[in-house]
Amino acid sequence: MRLIERFRAWGHPNIRARHRTTLMVTRDPELTPRGDCIVAVGAEKGLADLNPELREAARKKNARITLILEAEGLSFTVSGWGDPRLTLDHPRDIVARRSRYICPRTLMIGADKAACDIPEELRRTLQRRIPIWITIIVENS
Repeated sequence: MRLIERFRAWGHPNIRARHRTTLMVTRDPELTPRGDCIVAVGAEKGLADLNPELREAARKKNARITLILEAEGLSFTVSGWGDPRLTLDHPRDIVARRSRYICPRTLMIGADKAACDIPEELRRTLQRRIPIWITIIVENS
């Protein structure tokens, strides 16, 4: 089974994308330079807003989860794993984590990339107030 959800978020001048272990998309419209894991703001959805079927699939053992950022012809893909312990109920945030830490903001654990892995050209693009498309894919065998 493969489920896909796509929605829009926005760039922001304070996006730094330097965090080494996480990557976050938020519904919050603003951020300070301290939020160095945040790669998009003003998102149309938080975890709680995702399709219930997709959220359920992400909680399956061995669910493969992919998050794709796209802006002005550039893209960046992060892949990780779902887990039965995920609550996926945070109203504002969506976080990909390299670690195994789980909280209500966690979309995936064991991610292969974090904010710091975003190429410089895309990082500069994300610092402009432009639309950023977010695609989340959940695959189960």
